[in-house]
Amino acid sequence: MQGENAISCGVVIVAAGRGERAGAHAEGPKQYRRIGGRPVIAHTLDLFLAWSPACHIVAVIHPDDEALFASARPDCDRLSVVHGGATRQQSVLAGLEALAASGISHVLIQDAVRPFVEPAILERTLAAFRTGAEAVLPVVAVADTLKRADANGHVAETVSRAGLFAAQTPQSFRYPTILEAHRRAAASGRGDFTDDAAIAEWAGVRVQLVEGSAGNVKLTLQKDIAMADQRLSSALPDVRTGNGYDVHQLVDGDGVTLCGVFIPHEQALSGHSDADVALHALTDALLATCGAGDIGDHFPPSDPQWKGAASRIFLEHAAALVRERGGTIMNADVSLIAEAPKIGPHRETMRRNLSEMLGLSMDRCSVKATTNERIGFVGRREGIAAIATATVVYRGTDA
Repeated sequence: MQGENAISCGVVIVAAGRGERAGAHAEGPKQYRRIGGRPVIAHTLDLFLAWSPACHIVAVIHPDDEALFASARPDCDRLSVVHGGATRQQSVLAGLEALAASGISHVLIQDAVRPFVEPAILERTLAAFRTGAEAVLPVVAVADTLKRADANGHVAETVSRAGLFAAQTPQSFRYPTILEAHRRAAASGRGDFTDDAAIAEWAGVRVQLVEGSAGNVKLTLQKDIAMADQRLSSALPDVRTGNGYDVHQLVDGDGVTLCGVFIPHEQALSGHSDADVALHALTDALLATCGAGDIGDHFPPSDPQWKGAASRIFLEHAAALVRERGGTIMNADVSLIAEAPKIGPHRETMRRNLSEMLGLSMDRCSVKATTNERIGFVGRREGIAAIATATVVYRGTDA
């Protein structure tokens, strides 16, 4: 957790290409073709928007694709759009420049037409950053025997595959390092680099390899898009719903913290941490979707390090566990049960907090409140209760 907090990641999604090798299609370039009922780029964006270390995402699109992108983009204020250039290299530089004022320390550069990046690749990338890597490249070892051809189309020689790897994306870097390398390449007139790792190599940056995935395919040809559509359409979705319930006693005090919002009040919630009953319930709901126990298993109240701790630490930990196990958080819903204080004036701030903590768009975060009609301990203003539900989609299995 501490390592993640020291790293702030931006993401550049490269989507300005025309995709000629995939052939002309009524749906537009290949990044807008539908797989599993949605545009390719929508799947890619969802993956990175759900990845909590990604603080800001820039989609680099072709100027002619404004309407196509508008129909595919999710509603999220962490996503911005810029126009690309005539080459991929120019488009990436435009995306990097758009992040100049974001304050990020690292950046991941991803092809829009690689919609099957596994969360494990992103975690391996983060792990490499934590050990000081300047550049990180996911790769898969070349398994096929390689032949070099002569000018007449005959085999000239067999090439040893020892030490050979196929490069994938996201290709990831310390942000200042790759921005400077791209600027130098552009100023030198070099426009022939095939990927961002090649620019880093040219600039003298050591590129660390991490394990990629055979499933992290780039959709290049029409048959690739058809196979991706079949892959998504034939998979049995593994949709899991978790529930959480928590209650904390009200005592004399000056306010309560709910969904990360401090609300002045004549009472306070009693608890070992900040007693945010809403985030505690939601933490349990997320942990339930992958059988990871409950909040007390991970943050025991007997441990003094959690005394007075902000409960967003617990929620973000649960979200990270879900993603490490292949889950994508789709929805979070919290119901608060309290006679007072009034929740309505703070609801939108609470939803915004959940959106930031979980990396979800606002429309996927719900906060509701009700009273207990003066019945029971809630009705007597002895405590506040919360019920939370989380929906998570895990990698499916073939039908």
